[in-house]
Amino acid sequence: MEINRYLAESIKNRLFKGKAILLFGSRQVGKSTLIENVLKETGQAWIYFNGDEADVREILSNTTSTKLKLLMGDHKIVFIDEAQRIREIGLTLKIMTDQLKEVQVIATGSSAFELANRVNEPLTGRKYEFMLFPLSFSEMCAHHGLLQEKRLLEQRMLYGYYPEIVVKTGEEIELVKLLAESYLYKDLLMLEQINKPALLEKLVKALALQVGSEVSYQELAQLVGADNATVEKYVGLLEKAFVVFMVPAYSRNVRNEIKKGKKIYFYDVGIRNAVINNFHPINARVDVGALWENFFIAERKKYHEYHSTGAKLYFWRTTQQQEIDLIEEIGDKLHAFELKWSERKKVRFPLTFTTNYPEAVTHVVSPKDMEQYLLG
Repeated sequence: MEINRYLAESIKNRLFKGKAILLFGSRQVGKSTLIENVLKETGQAWIYFNGDEADVREILSNTTSTKLKLLMGDHKIVFIDEAQRIREIGLTLKIMTDQLKEVQVIATGSSAFELANRVNEPLTGRKYEFMLFPLSFSEMCAHHGLLQEKRLLEQRMLYGYYPEIVVKTGEEIELVKLLAESYLYKDLLMLEQINKPALLEKLVKALALQVGSEVSYQELAQLVGADNATVEKYVGLLEKAFVVFMVPAYSRNVRNEIKKGKKIYFYDVGIRNAVINNFHPINARVDVGALWENFFIAERKKYHEYHSTGAKLYFWRTTQQQEIDLIEEIGDKLHAFELKWSERKKVRFPLTFTTNYPEAVTHVVSPKDMEQYLLG
């Protein structure tokens, strides 16, 4: 079952423009499949290198334009997968882009920090960057229709949107657990900064249990038995490995607003559920509100990234516990979202917020009308 990805067209439109194309994203989100599908449509021959293979790492490290020309022969496209594993990959990509101008270079990487740190300086002004997430609600609606995808909402909230999980129905629990165990730590544990794998696992579990709540590094540190600095560093690495993302508090110095708070969400709710080993049906869960909040905010994050809106995501809260789930700032426009699993729940936005931010457009979102915010 082939599912068309939103980024395919954008990548196609940037081929042979004299710049390298970089595609970031966690393992198993479909980066290789997406690039292969795009390349098949070009009708051009391409050469493929996998950075997980030792001889590929050797041959593409500290190389020269002469060696690269010999390697590529007559191929006009070179595709380097798992490029973050290759030493000095930024310089190699720079040589290809500068010296082999008729060749299109495409590189994918599952560790943003590794690949970005190695390519940013050498490739300044020489690259297009894209970010691929797990499948989105919008992509699945395009695949088999809005009605079918809304019928599957509860399943998506349990098992998530990783391509293999979506395609192999009936094996979801086994596969999402395997995915969480194997990919979650694989790239992180390759880094020298992670010297306590057991602590990392404890931290991920603690974050999974606090989805939808404000998090404190100090409290997390006490919970997992570490110091604040270690917890902050590990959370930063989890962000860069596309496991979680942070949403800060929104504040314009209105009295009593929380200014330094943060919430942490998972890019994929299936991974979140696997980490805490909770696949109970939606109607039997006590965390359904938090799960729906994570699901919707992750989908909005994909939407803004794919549509290049430049939106900044926040939550809003006061010391009196008045709260709004999601604030989006796009240029000078402000949107406030309250997310409710049950459409019957009455919602009133706090007077403190509406008085101080009269320009904000307010939205109450439940599964009933979610599509108007996630499609397009």
